[in-house]
Parts: sequence; structure tokens; C-alpha cells
Amino acid sequence: MTPSRDISRLIEIMAALRTPVTGCPWDLVQNFETIAPYTIEEAYEVADAITRGDLDDLREELGDLLLQVVYHARMAEEQNAFAFGDVVEAITRKMIRRHPHVFADKDGNIQPAGVKSAWERIKAEEKAERAARRPPEDTAHKSLLASVKVGLPALTRAMELQRKASTVGFDWNDPRAVLAKIREEADEIEAALDRNDKVEIAEETGDLMFALVNLARHVDADPETALRATNAKFERRFAYIEKALAAKGRSLERASLEEMDALWNEAKTAVVPAKAGTHTA
Repeated sequence: MTPSRDISRLIEIMAALRTPVTGCPWDLVQNFETIAPYTIEEAYEVADAITRGDLDDLREELGDLLLQVVYHARMAEEQNAFAFGDVVEAITRKMIRRHPHVFADKDGNIQPAGVKSAWERIKAEEKAERAARRPPEDTAHKSLLASVKVGLPALTRAMELQRKASTVGFDWNDPRAVLAKIREEADEIEAALDRNDKVEIAEETGDLMFALVNLARHVDADPETALRATNAKFERRFAYIEKALAAKGRSLERASLEEMDALWNEAKTAVVPAKAGTHTA
């Protein structure tokens, strides 16, 4: 099988990877839930390539993101739910419907504000149509949290869920109360570790992260920005360890944990400049 500019080749490759017996063992055991984190990761890598202005990398990352669409569509096709062509048809129908000034009205004089207004109106119509197609039990109750978009990054969505709940008084009044909750969640993780219950450990870890987001909200710190800053700080300090070891003619693989830990503490007090484009911490 050879590379091609035709989307059908990519669809064929994915079908081959998912073919029982002859396909890829790793691909064959995947499902929507296991692939979803990769889909999110690829979307972030597209955004990162754009931020860096690297168009060569953007081409590659867009391909990786397209693969995710093909992957999900193939798994859906295996369940006789829909195929890649149905995905394409759905989005083309949506774009045509949301741009009547281009594809129907042919009104070249429409202003940007009018375009946005029409877009929002049509989106609302589509949302109502989807709601009407759902079983009655799905539409019987309208949750306060329903307006928080499911597709948001987990940290951002946690923040928005908490903000929405706080509008009706479901909130702490003191950041120190949130800190107490964080300690409580940490204790619950420790108890789960004692029981060696991996499912419970994962659940309690999620609870701890949710509580940390709550603390960030209460002290007016954006959790995504804070974590990005910490990531950058970790990279700088780890690079310090690498350079310090290299100066001694040593590699990371041959260094002991104690030696690396000592250099880490040294890096914390050293002035390690941040790279351009990164958050300082």
C-alpha cells in the first residue's frame, strides 16, 4: 500500500489496521474511550504548531488530527452506526445551512454582525432539533450545568462547572476550606493506595484534581495557565539537571536518583532563564 493524497487511501489504511487477524494488534483492541485522549492530544498539538508558526509541523499535526476522525468513524462503521462519508455529509450540510448568505441568499452585502447573528440563530435551531430527537427522559430535566460545554478541556470545564454551581450558593466561602478538602482528598487517595484499588485510586485522584481547580478558582488563578507555568518550570529545572550532569561527563541513565534530586534542589535556587514564549514561574 502506497501513500496518497486521496482520503480514501487513509480510510483503507485504517480499515486494514482494524481488520481482525491480519490487522494491528494494538489498533484492534482500541475503542472510542481509549482513543479519545489521543484525539484531544492531537488537537492541542495542532494549536501548538500554530502558536509556534511552524507550518511544516502544522501539516503533520493536521494529518494526525484527521487520522483521529477516520479512526472514530471506522469504529462507528464497525458498529453499523455511521461511516466517514456520513461525517463529511453532516458537516457539509451544517456549513451550508449556517451560511445562507453564501450558499442560498447570495447576499454579498451582509455585515459581519449579521453573519454572527444568523450563525447563532441557526445553531439554536439545530440544538432544538437535536433535543426533539432525544427520548423524553433526556429532555425532562434541564440541569443548571447543561450549558457548560462537554468538549472543553477538563481543567477548564471543572472551573466552569464550579462557577455555574456557585451562582446558586453551592460553594465554599473561604479558600482555606477548599484547602481542607484537598487534604481530605489526599487522605482518601492514601487509603485507596493501602487497598491497592486502581479504580478507586483513579477516582480519588480525579477528586483531588477537581478540588485543586476549586482552590485555583477561589484565589483567582487560572488552572490551565498555572499548570502550563509549572510544566515550563519543570522543563527548565530538568534541563538544569541534564546540563549539570553533562558538564561532569555523566548521563541521566548513569546518575542516581539521589544525585538528580540534589541537582533539582540546586536548580530551584539557581537562576534558570525561561525560554521565549513560555510562562515564567
